[in-house]
Amino acid sequence: MAGVRPAGQRLWLAVLGIALAAAAAAQTPAAAPKPADPNPPPARRRGPNLMSPEILPDRRVTFRFQADKAQSVRLALSDPPAKVDHTPLAKNAEGVWEATVGPFEPGAYRYGFEVDGLGVSDPHNPSLTEALGGFSSLLYVPGSAISDTQRVPHGAVAAVTYYSTTVSGFRRAHVYTPPGYETGAGGPLPVFYLLHGSGDSDNSWSTLGRAGFILDNLIAAGSAKPMIVVMPMGHTRPTRQGPGAGDEFGRDFVTDLLPYIEQNYRVAPGRANRAIAGLSMGGGQTLSLLLAHPEMFAYAGVFSAGLFELSGRGRPGAPTAEATAAWEQQHLAALDDPKLKEGLKLLWFRTGHEDFLLPTTKATVALLTKHGLTPDFVETAGGHWWCNWRDWLAQFAPQLFR
Repeated sequence: MAGVRPAGQRLWLAVLGIALAAAAAAQTPAAAPKPADPNPPPARRRGPNLMSPEILPDRRVTFRFQADKAQSVRLALSDPPAKVDHTPLAKNAEGVWEATVGPFEPGAYRYGFEVDGLGVSDPHNPSLTEALGGFSSLLYVPGSAISDTQRVPHGAVAAVTYYSTTVSGFRRAHVYTPPGYETGAGGPLPVFYLLHGSGDSDNSWSTLGRAGFILDNLIAAGSAKPMIVVMPMGHTRPTRQGPGAGDEFGRDFVTDLLPYIEQNYRVAPGRANRAIAGLSMGGGQTLSLLLAHPEMFAYAGVFSAGLFELSGRGRPGAPTAEATAAWEQQHLAALDDPKLKEGLKLLWFRTGHEDFLLPTTKATVALLTKHGLTPDFVETAGGHWWCNWRDWLAQFAPQLFR
């Protein structure tokens, strides 16, 4: 048909067209590259790569916070013995606030920032610790033989939820199981109930307290027996409350928590396989449970605490003779109950000489001694501090279930 080129000729013309177009494009000047933005947003420039906190070889710590429009940034870190609370941070040319403080003693610390008076956590640190009023950023300074993460077999800490008939709602606890528990190694295990202080949560002993790592290290060294450690929520209401608080915690413990643990974990039965200890408010709760249920525990530890009621309506401080006598008379039957002494293998007290609860501890030890008990009491250095409570856990746990 006229006007139709052969197929071979059409292919040759198509190839020629492509070649001519490529040559023309090569001769066209390239567009000038777009100049880089001389002032990119600070968050894009540094934000994702900002390191905070940075632990230096001498155990000083650098804290950083990106807030180029802030007027002031201060460090909020009050955990003794680190005396760096309200340290101001200085802003550099990139809008990053920075301060280096310390050196710190090895251990865990909670901290945050005050940005123009507003308290915030560190957005560049994913490690958090939970308290009754919210979350704080968590700093861990290595160098402790008892609480560092060591190259040993590790157990697991799980958050568990159980229904409480006491409060008609769900409650949470953290539970440590030792290495090998998941495989069924070792058979039934003894249980250690470990209670936190006022304002903290069931998360506190496994974060600030490093309880899981302390137990891992003790068990690996053969210093402590493998055990389950239950860390319950000590508050039953979303506000601070002392160990009395209508005794809701005690009722929840006996009626709901303990049965849940014994039904869902491989637990060795009987008093000889149960221990309890607590710090501050948790120490008061420990003593309250021990007196109310003398058949329940063979080991009890009281850290920085005593019978809070001795000082009047749960307030800390030096108890009066009148308050002590009234409390003693009210609890006379429990103090003189033979069951309390018969199977109690260890009643262990530790309080620092700077602790505001030392007078209550001493009065409690004297009262228990008067009624035939034999408390193991040592007044140590330090105050109402997590660095003490971690040390005392490492001293108390090896004495259990022997």
